[in-house]
Amino acid sequence: MGYECFDVEVTDRVAHIRMIRPEKSNSMIPSFWRDLPEIVDGLSASGSVRAVVLSAEGKHFCSGMDLEVFAGDDSIGPSAASGHRSRRNERFRSTALKLQETFTCLERARMPVLCAIQGACIGGGVDMVSAADMRYATESAFFSIQEINIGMTADVGTLQRMPKLVAEGIVRELAYTGRRWSAAEAHGAGFVNAIYADHDAMVSGVMEVAAEIASKSPMAVWGTKQTMHYTRDHPVADGLEFVANWNAAMFDTDDMREAFAARIEQRAPDFPDLWPLSDGL
Repeated sequence: MGYECFDVEVTDRVAHIRMIRPEKSNSMIPSFWRDLPEIVDGLSASGSVRAVVLSAEGKHFCSGMDLEVFAGDDSIGPSAASGHRSRRNERFRSTALKLQETFTCLERARMPVLCAIQGACIGGGVDMVSAADMRYATESAFFSIQEINIGMTADVGTLQRMPKLVAEGIVRELAYTGRRWSAAEAHGAGFVNAIYADHDAMVSGVMEVAAEIASKSPMAVWGTKQTMHYTRDHPVADGLEFVANWNAAMFDTDDMREAFAARIEQRAPDFPDLWPLSDGL
């Protein structure tokens, strides 16, 4: 299936999702918001994909939300002064919740999502990469919580997720000022895992990390992701109980036996895929 904003390729259980509108700096048009969750949820449901790399063509990773998203939306803009205020407000709220769900799919996925970022990553781009498992960048990359510069509060995930990744004071400064945050600063703060000299080297390096993840037990990786997300949002005691319950229900002793056997026999382990999910019963 073809997508307006994305190209998807799966090789050796690693999915590579590329944003393919470099001439528009990979801005987020309406089809972007519809298609990304469809792609990610589909890859997760397949059970056969064990890691996802999200990258972009062109000079910039993502210039954020395209104004086309709000074209014809009378809940904002000059026409917003007319009509029923409560209805306009509810329409705006519903739109925000739909946009938020687009990036929540990255957290919901049963496999890790790794972002490879070059050039600008601003506005909605920061919302998106904050929902990923890991972030990698080129030396030229920069981030900006751009919403403050157009008179609004960021509302698609940055303010909720980014403070769980770096110090809150840093996020507050970026969110209040809208300034550019360099790749070097982001790396120093722990937001970015590693920096590469250029785009090709970055994508190659990130694909290597994804391939290593794909070689592990997909059940153990999924459990690790679920546990870390739960622990992020709950007290330590609750997180400890969660992982005890997870392993009691989901720990696969066959995977452990295979891991030990592969080590003894000096070969790569061969783990079964996750069970595929289906909309049907």
